[in-house]
Amino acid sequence: MCGICGVISADPRQLEPAVRRMMRAMIHRGPDDEGYEQLPMGGEGGPVVSLGFRRLSILDLSSAGHQPMVNAATGDWLIFNGEIYNFRSLRSELEGLGAQFRSTSDTEVLLQALSAWGEAAFDRLQGMYAFAFYHAASRRVLLARNPLGIKPLYFSSLPGRVLFASEVRAILASRLVPDDVDPAGIAAFLAYGSPQDPLTVHKHIRFIPPGTLCWIGGADIAAGTVPNERRFWRVPQAVTDDISTEEAAARVRSMFEAVLAEHLIADVPVGIFLSAGIDSTSIAALARRAKAQVRTFTVGFERQLGSDEVAAAAAFAKAAGTDHTSIVMESRTVLALWERWLASADRPSIDGFNTFVVSTCVREHGKIVALSGLGADEIFGGYPHFNTIAAYQRYVRLSKMVPTGFARWGLDLAMRNRTPHFRQRAMELFAGTSDASRLTLQLRRILGDAQMESLGLPANLPGLAAEYLPEGAVQAGMPLGSHRSSRHADPLSFNVISLQEVTLYMNNTLLRDTDVTSMANSQEVHVPMLDRRLVELVASLPASVKQPRNGQLKPLLRDACRDVLPEWLLQRPKSGFSLPIDRWMHVELRGSCEAALEQLQRCSCINNAAVREMWQEFVSAPDNVHWIRPMTLIALGNYLGRAAAASEPS
Repeated sequence: MCGICGVISADPRQLEPAVRRMMRAMIHRGPDDEGYEQLPMGGEGGPVVSLGFRRLSILDLSSAGHQPMVNAATGDWLIFNGEIYNFRSLRSELEGLGAQFRSTSDTEVLLQALSAWGEAAFDRLQGMYAFAFYHAASRRVLLARNPLGIKPLYFSSLPGRVLFASEVRAILASRLVPDDVDPAGIAAFLAYGSPQDPLTVHKHIRFIPPGTLCWIGGADIAAGTVPNERRFWRVPQAVTDDISTEEAAARVRSMFEAVLAEHLIADVPVGIFLSAGIDSTSIAALARRAKAQVRTFTVGFERQLGSDEVAAAAAFAKAAGTDHTSIVMESRTVLALWERWLASADRPSIDGFNTFVVSTCVREHGKIVALSGLGADEIFGGYPHFNTIAAYQRYVRLSKMVPTGFARWGLDLAMRNRTPHFRQRAMELFAGTSDASRLTLQLRRILGDAQMESLGLPANLPGLAAEYLPEGAVQAGMPLGSHRSSRHADPLSFNVISLQEVTLYMNNTLLRDTDVTSMANSQEVHVPMLDRRLVELVASLPASVKQPRNGQLKPLLRDACRDVLPEWLLQRPKSGFSLPIDRWMHVELRGSCEAALEQLQRCSCINNAAVREMWQEFVSAPDNVHWIRPMTLIALGNYLGRAAAASEPS
């Protein structure tokens, strides 16, 4: 919905210019309006907080929705990015307590809720949000981020000041924070293709974890202490033991419909990103039942470019009766978007280009809000390894029962027709324990241990724990529906895999890329599959109703929406939106790729000889190296070059 930013400091002279620069860096997040406010956090000469805001109008398009917003009765202030989906019911409850409203916005509902209930409001909120709330009575600032981490919030804590913002680029634009790189953040990015919470690639900028709140007072600034974060939500454990698959599907369907009705509320045009998978088609089908008119969009490209889902999605849209638009792009258009995608990066990532393309096209068709099926694969089990982890576990256990040399010989024999890099990754995959958590992490790795070592990034870097992850990264959430009853054992480790995917891949890659790429187009994306109520319901169900049946993924979601989806689509294998990026990197994009790699020269923590060797191997032996590996280095170099330029005084 918006971009928020702020600085808390004992030196008020530097605040407004810094915050104004931060606001300008996020115009794309809020082209409709801006606001600024400076408030005291102590006595005379004490710390003050400056709040900055950029608005993308979604609800109550009038000036009554302007932020920073004040509660005239209490003197509290709020800047808020996101949307509160149950704002209407909360408003009614607050009005019953005597609250008076001057707008129809969800922002004012959130402000009044925080003034009335304090931290207890978090148990009542249903939505995606990141906000800064100024509590006038205590002269403290509350920073918070929603449970599933849909909306971002970064912060930097330095002696005498704290900065926070919706984007890294805004914090750097303040010119109050050095852009020193963090070797641990760099290593985590190269290992997984995206920075891993709470790390960024910048030493002095961190990510506030999902479901976390943080109070900051003037005394904290004066003492130079780092704000203490506290989690207010974790994915709950399973509580439902005895339930049939039919009853589980019925509960999911009822909740899904209720959630979706609220996610469709907006005072601006709404569209749906439509693929031919069951995630987005379920959203479109149920939205069509709830509304007379539903707009769906599918983006594809000239057939010679690659594979897409245009024909299948169009066939579904015709059967469902949606107002559908198929957008077919030419090669030159896609290549131009590639450069725009790299330029829009708020952090390095190897993912997100597909979302950038779709978001760009749908925004050009006038849709400011779009619904996405993101999250279904993680919650309902849609990735191939939900099926295959059990086989990997059996192989690892078997290999421990035979001499090491024999096990290695057997693996070499099985991998004899694979590339050297593939064989190396397979060795790393099967070398450790059979724990489903470790195997899932290994399957998500982009660069293996040997490649990381060659780049000068050992696994024991300060700030990292096992598997190139920051300390406590996996334990940050509770097991997604971990079973309590032995009757519903989890032989395929469904809940462990799901937890890993939610906590790491979804949070660090998918949600961050979706936010960055959509907001680069001044568009808000709703993800109803990640509504807290639906996630908590699915988490409460035993693994036995969620794990793959007869090899078919996401059986619970299929059962819940079976009556609104055609049988041919339910039986259709999982596909995707793929482009010939490998070929582009060798031909059309080669110059820009090599320019990006040159930017890595400024990153002293990376062995540039290994960078050049990895690129030359890709160029000279393309069949041996998957494009995604050198792409990590290109994305990093591109980002560091642009970040350095942006942080320099104009």
